[in-house]
Amino acid sequence: MLDKRQIEAILPHRDPFLLLDRVTEMVPGEYAVAEKDILAADDVFRGHFPGYPIFPGVLQLEALAQTGAVALLSLPEAQGKVALFAGVDHVRFRRPVVPGDTLRLETRLTERRGRIGKGEGRAFVGSDLVCSGILTFAITEP
Repeated sequence: MLDKRQIEAILPHRDPFLLLDRVTEMVPGEYAVAEKDILAADDVFRGHFPGYPIFPGVLQLEALAQTGAVALLSLPEAQGKVALFAGVDHVRFRRPVVPGDTLRLETRLTERRGRIGKGEGRAFVGSDLVCSGILTFAITEP
């Protein structure tokens, strides 16, 4: 299990854009499982939406990408590099994510050719699948 400090040693993201609170499972280069506690105090809810807070789908995708990046950038040859979004495909949002939820993020790296790769991401609240998609990434120097 990795805490936020340990995640920051792998990813270049920092608050308020580091969207992982903990990594609960990981095999470097293969997959990672992480969690994000959705808190009413999160700054995003000041504008999305006042009186009807919903955690944005685009941030769910970013959290899935960060989860995959933890698995990828944990490889010795990728340490100190940055994983950038290069595309998303087949994305589906199945229900709103709201304050009080814990988002469980699962990203499995499925292919890699040179500095480009893909991963399958799925986000859950409890046993409910709330978001899924195929993430394309590029690895680069910072």
